[in-house]
Amino acid sequence: MDIPEFCSHYPRLFHMAQSGSWESIKKYGLLSTTAILDLFKISGGLRIKIEARSRPESVTLSHPEHGSVTIRDNKPLPESKLSACLTDMTPEEWYRSLNAKVFFWPTRERVLGLLHAHAYRQNPHTIITVDTRSLIAAHRATIRLSRINSGAAIFQPTPRGSHTFVSLADWPADVGARSGRLKSPVGELAVGYSVPDIAHHATQVEEMRAGGICRLIWSREG
Repeated sequence: MDIPEFCSHYPRLFHMAQSGSWESIKKYGLLSTTAILDLFKISGGLRIKIEARSRPESVTLSHPEHGSVTIRDNKPLPESKLSACLTDMTPEEWYRSLNAKVFFWPTRERVLGLLHAHAYRQNPHTIITVDTRSLIAAHRATIRLSRINSGAAIFQPTPRGSHTFVSLADWPADVGARSGRLKSPVGELAVGYSVPDIAHHATQVEEMRAGGICRLIWSREG
């Protein structure tokens, strides 16, 4: 699929971050779990536990220079369920693959659905809206698309493996004659390792919870 067509279907992308994290994100960019572990110089058994295993609980890390950061749990990705749906990868390889990416939702509806999920509905979250064309122009080489929510494998999980993430060029551009929508809708967009320049691509930042917008944190339009 070419970029103009992709952007016509998904003009904005959305990232859900920890509440109160925008100032840190402006400074360091959006970092994958792997990038955070590199920045905080985490190694050994703790790194393996965070990066290559199931995380039943969120993990908070501290650094004398960079402060503290919380890495979300991945409860929707239990190893037993994951093992059953992987086609050509081990659970460790899948965890490492996801942890090396920064994820964006292609529609606001998907964000609202996530906010209503049991694990997130009680707390506010920082939602970053991004201009798709701007992000692709800067990070096209490491952008990959997936049909599924790659971080969830609970109820009859979809098979997944090395074939799950594909480049923009390899994504089918077939559109329904009546609906005008892609026959293969995008489930998520991922950028490899980090988006250090996220502030250049963001159009607005909101504090949101399941009930709706709590407040507008920042907008490019002022």
